[in-house]
Amino acid sequence: MNARDAAAATSLPQTASTYRVTPLNRFIQGGKWRSEAMRSYSQPVLYWFTRGQGRITVAGVKRGYGPHNMVYLPAGTMHGFETAGMLFGQVVFLCDDPMIELPEEPLHLRFRDSVQQGELNILIDALSREVMQDLPGRERALRHHAGLISVWIERQLALVPDMEMLPDASRRLAAAFTALVEKEFRSGANVAHYARELGVTPTHLSRACNIACGRPASAILADRVHFEARRMLSETQMPVKQIAQELGFASAAYFTRAFHRVTGVTPSEFRRGG
Repeated sequence: MNARDAAAATSLPQTASTYRVTPLNRFIQGGKWRSEAMRSYSQPVLYWFTRGQGRITVAGVKRGYGPHNMVYLPAGTMHGFETAGMLFGQVVFLCDDPMIELPEEPLHLRFRDSVQQGELNILIDALSREVMQDLPGRERALRHHAGLISVWIERQLALVPDMEMLPDASRRLAAAFTALVEKEFRSGANVAHYARELGVTPTHLSRACNIACGRPASAILADRVHFEARRMLSETQMPVKQIAQELGFASAAYFTRAFHRVTGVTPSEFRRGG
């Protein structure tokens, strides 16, 4: 796969009305940053892991995943996942449509029952076929297919004990932090700013993030900013100086130093494929 194809597989959807189904092994090509760095999408996304394992961080909380794990994320949910070896499955971008009645909170469910696994495979395959065809009533059909996925998820949730879904205090704070970062990461604000907004000290915030996902608050913030920087460098022709301004850096020189410290290359080298 060339760089353009890899970018297309993981780029931010352009509109909230775009349905897309992408194989996971194609989705993660083009550099580890495309899966591991913190990011969010402007529409709901469902990850269906059918083979392989790793760890996924959702809203500041890190958990392991393995075969037949489903992770559903509402629009704007910060996340990133690490892989260990080969990974197979599907990434499903859905519409943020109130009529579909998708869940309002992130979900991570494990399905050991082969019937459940087969049901989800069938639902995703049906949606994928409709995406690939240009038939009359296509948008209505896509909405109905997505609605069936939503209903299926709702029915699976009815089987999950409530206590399995209750986060502890550290996870709640980490989730609040990542939600706030997602809104403000282009401002150039530091961890102290976010801690003040959340009514805690920077030390307490970083401790909570370390407990929830094994990373301090500063690493989560930097990861989100630099994912966006890499995305803009690889998917747009925006000048480096303008990207620096868009992401709240005081100058292009400061942005270049920070980017090099994180990635090992300058923004220009990254854009050239270095």
